Amino acid sequence: MKSIDAPMLRRMFMSGAAQLESKKDYINELNVFPVPDGDTGTNMTMTILSAAKEVDALEDPDLDALCRAMASGSLRGARGNSGVILSQLLRGLTKGLQGKSEITSEVMAYSFEKAVESAYKAVMKPKEGTILTVARVMAESARSLSGEYPEDIGAFLEQVLDRGEAALRKTPELLPVLKEAGVVDSGGQGLIEAIRGALFALQGRDVVLQRRAGKPAAAKMAPKSKPSWQAQAQMKIRFAYCTEFMVLLNDPLTAKAEKDFKKYLSSLGDSLVFVGDEEMVKIHVHTNDPGLAIQSALAYGQLCNMKIDNMRMEHREKLFRMSGGKYVEIPGVEITGQAEKLPGEKQETPARAADFTEKKEKPEKEAPKEKKPVGFVAVLSGEGFSEIFKDLGVDHVVEGGQTMNPSTDDILQAVEEVNAETVFVLPNNKNIILTAEQAAKLAKKQDIRVIPTKTIPQGLSALMGFVPDLSLEENENQMKEEMGRIVSGEVTIAVRDTTIEGKTIHKGDYMGLGDSGLISVENALEEAAFSTARGLIGNAGGDAELLSVYYGEDAKKENAEALLARLQRDFPGIEAELFYGGQP
Repeated sequence: MKSIDAPMLRRMFMSGAAQLESKKDYINELNVFPVPDGDTGTNMTMTILSAAKEVDALEDPDLDALCRAMASGSLRGARGNSGVILSQLLRGLTKGLQGKSEITSEVMAYSFEKAVESAYKAVMKPKEGTILTVARVMAESARSLSGEYPEDIGAFLEQVLDRGEAALRKTPELLPVLKEAGVVDSGGQGLIEAIRGALFALQGRDVVLQRRAGKPAAAKMAPKSKPSWQAQAQMKIRFAYCTEFMVLLNDPLTAKAEKDFKKYLSSLGDSLVFVGDEEMVKIHVHTNDPGLAIQSALAYGQLCNMKIDNMRMEHREKLFRMSGGKYVEIPGVEITGQAEKLPGEKQETPARAADFTEKKEKPEKEAPKEKKPVGFVAVLSGEGFSEIFKDLGVDHVVEGGQTMNPSTDDILQAVEEVNAETVFVLPNNKNIILTAEQAAKLAKKQDIRVIPTKTIPQGLSALMGFVPDLSLEENENQMKEEMGRIVSGEVTIAVRDTTIEGKTIHKGDYMGLGDSGLISVENALEEAAFSTARGLIGNAGGDAELLSVYYGEDAKKENAEALLARLQRDFPGIEAELFYGGQP
């Protein structure tokens, strides 16, 4: 094959997306830089699937239409550093392809170069040994090989892929943390998988997205052993009824109406799935009162395709079959309007349909707030942190953080909801800074200024550094200066065995992470928190004045207070304070 046309490019892109999705978990396992948090595969997959959705929706597109869908979809769905870089690679690639009637080896080489150029521009401090290195080597190889394969684009891409895989194998030599952990770069692996899948399609071996094929990934895996019905008998089903229905909408849902509808359905149970368009919405929710879910939907239109299954009864029947008739249900278990209470969990009061109806009777359009010169958007997680930031003047909070990276579109929509000429965005996570900067470039009506906060404490410090009487430029500089005065750290749990900076880490260990990397590894949460705080105080030298401790949703207040008392006792010259952050 001498060249690629639009139908073949479409097949190649969809196959590449499917191949990347199929290797998502493996790529997550490779993710050890800078810590083993395991989200690169997820971020890259969500980014490319956003584009795949737009490509799949096109009917008989030409090359230009395909390129627009690939670029727009990946840009809007970009998540995390790896996702943003992937979106920029696709954006540059499609720029090189647009306006062409066919894609030859020469055109593809040019497009690879544009892709790398776009990706490197998106990263403030490009790091070699990452996805950027793999992409750059492939682009350089494409340029040198294009003249050798003018009549066979398949052989050309095979050679380019081989060079890329060789570059991937060398990434541990460029990035010491990869070598220490014994893995290659996860982002580079993701890029290789996407291109490998595209090449498969060119060879007539298309990889099909699991959801399009109608088979879950697990269907291909044989169970290692016979499932234990005794273990499954201990499982709790909090919400009894699997409730599904479609709503044929009277009118398209406004953003506020959709938000309110989802919020109400979420209050009824869990496992909410809410998808649709301007004419129809499909809803799936697990609840103990399906009538409330159905009643609330009647406010929006007619219902059809309704289905309600009692999952607790299905669970009991399954256990009876698995046990060969041995399973006997413990008497006294009833299905009520209450969710099954799990250990240590507070019982929630069931939602009432009247609560929803009363809200719907209020005018949907609120009186617009007066436009102000400056607004603030912050990315964070935890109800405590949300309240703190809002008390300090933040207009809109985007839910997100480590392993929960919001997309470019999430941040852009949040900014658009703030009625201000200029909006300062606080990413509060180094993996979200690129996404925020990308959102700033897409904004059309507002001036978005990203303060590159890498942690929530940095965001708080930057926010408190804002002075209304100063100019935008003065405030931007002052906020950056204030965030630089903060030394921050956090405690998290390792998801895999690895080695970082000479420290051996086992799955389940508590890791103390600082601004510059790993501080401590402990078996106990309280010890990890104390040694992390002690390390931060040491990193601040003799300038440490105030120590703030924020405990999360899984921490007990009495343990946090005990930690604070210990810190006050060991560091009497530093003022210490305690807050509820509510972070995961």
